[in-house]
Amino acid sequence: MSEQRRLPLWAGRTVALLGIVLVAFTLRQAVATISPILGDIRVNIPISNLGVGLLGTLPPILLAVSGFIAPRVARNLGPDGGIVLALLLMTLGHLVRAFAPGFAVLLLGSVLALAGTGIGNVLLPPIVRRYFPDRVALLTAVYVCIVGVGTAVPAAVAAPVAAQLGWRFVLGIWSVTSVVALVPWLVVIARERRQRLLDAAVESPPAAVLTRLWRSSVALSITVVFSTSTICTYAAFAWLPEILGDIAGSTPTEAGVLLAITGLISVPGAFIAPLLVARLRNVGWLIAAGVASFVFGYLGLLLAPATLTLLWVLLIGSGSILFPICLVLINVRTRSHDGTVALSGFAQGVAYALGALGPLLVGLLHDISGGWTLPLLFLLAVALVATIPAITLARPAFVEDELAR
Repeated sequence: MSEQRRLPLWAGRTVALLGIVLVAFTLRQAVATISPILGDIRVNIPISNLGVGLLGTLPPILLAVSGFIAPRVARNLGPDGGIVLALLLMTLGHLVRAFAPGFAVLLLGSVLALAGTGIGNVLLPPIVRRYFPDRVALLTAVYVCIVGVGTAVPAAVAAPVAAQLGWRFVLGIWSVTSVVALVPWLVVIARERRQRLLDAAVESPPAAVLTRLWRSSVALSITVVFSTSTICTYAAFAWLPEILGDIAGSTPTEAGVLLAITGLISVPGAFIAPLLVARLRNVGWLIAAGVASFVFGYLGLLLAPATLTLLWVLLIGSGSILFPICLVLINVRTRSHDGTVALSGFAQGVAYALGALGPLLVGLLHDISGGWTLPLLFLLAVALVATIPAITLARPAFVEDELAR
């Protein structure tokens, strides 16, 4: 993407900047809130182990489904209207969960909140491109870091707040942040309705082009990298503590701390990686660095799990730079706003669907083999698959150009 003239962040777009920051903070609250207080919830609402598994599987499934729905939402409502819909769904979902009399209503609230989360996930990259085309990398870095904060805060405060005020308060309070995030987008819509219609008329590529993304090597390459990141990340959240306990001799407390470290080490990478994407002539090297981090981390756990365990965990956590890299590539490898929306939905829809399968396959391979060698080899192979898009994405190319040919 050609470098655009850089404007001050506050140059007529302060409200949009505030809106992006607030939406980013809401995007993981529905995911991170339930598990720390599940024991408190089960005191009032009987939930079977199957129900617990269903609640744990919902996030990647709903994020995947929303990935395919969000482009249609953006086409019908516009990106700003889509963000408003996402926030309304999150708000309603939080409230439904808070007042749920039984498991079925709790599940319904989770579906609503996570559907809103998924739509927001897909629409935030094109929103950044629309309002900050001159600072795509910087704004992507900022909002990915804020998403991390929005994941950590609910998880950290859920249990102590539930002990004082009850689990219903914990689930419901996040509706306030969704409502607050609504305000700037209502202001934006009120101010820019006419301009949005003009932009849509100018920028919208033919609908037929947007339905053939599977024919674009750029779209497929970004989707493969995104899928590698989600599979490895969800597998780590689901299984890393148990893996470390079995093969590295970590206590449950130590394994929990090490899992937290994988999340913490991703924060500086989330900020730096998008800035590097905008500056490097060959982004393939940056993708290769993320792949290498995963590969060496898994190899370390395979060959010397009890030695330098912290280093292997740090490497696995560092591999998550693939996630912000993909978010920037979604913007810089498309020429139009609608192209960005379509690619974001396609890549995230496929990636989160595969991400949901990752933990299941790791568990299945563990049951079949009775150990962790086969599951770790599987994750190692998944990481190595991303070396192919590291090569294909090294050459600057645009989705719309490929589809036009």
